[in-house]
Amino acid sequence: MNFLFSLIFYLLALIVAGSTAMAVTRRNEVHAVVYLVASFFGTALLFYLLGAPLLAALEVIIYAGAIMVLFLFIVMTRKAEKPVAVRLPLRQWGIAITFGGICLLGMAVLIFAGATGGKLAPAMASPTDFGRFLFEYYWLPVELVSFLLFVGLVGALYLGRRGSSAPRTEREKETA
Repeated sequence: MNFLFSLIFYLLALIVAGSTAMAVTRRNEVHAVVYLVASFFGTALLFYLLGAPLLAALEVIIYAGAIMVLFLFIVMTRKAEKPVAVRLPLRQWGIAITFGGICLLGMAVLIFAGATGGKLAPAMASPTDFGRFLFEYYWLPVELVSFLLFVGLVGALYLGRRGSSAPRTEREKETA
């Protein structure tokens, strides 16, 4: 049974890593959003597999649901432009490959070194207890994070609308 859970865990981890890589490398924004949704669902399944069903539900409801729908609306309301082929300088590729190799090396060390310490005792809490604890002791950080998300949304909308006030060209007038 333990082997089956390990197999499912690593399979889900590969799916999450692969779909996240696809989301980052896609030129089409809609495809990137779809890959990111797949990554969020895989992360939710990982949370559920690790015994955190509340985090899994929050991942699906908040990230895969609300935030990604918001991203999709923003992508759909933007004016679609033809992607321009951009070649990165060799120096940037070298830095990216170096940091990627360091991350892969660290991951390999963590996977193959094994746990040297004892097992951690699982901490179980009901969603009600978790909510009470969160909003009794950490209400200010929760409110600050929600405010920062709001400011980020307003900033994204402002930056998205700023380019739309430019005068239209003749070709844009014909297609409208």
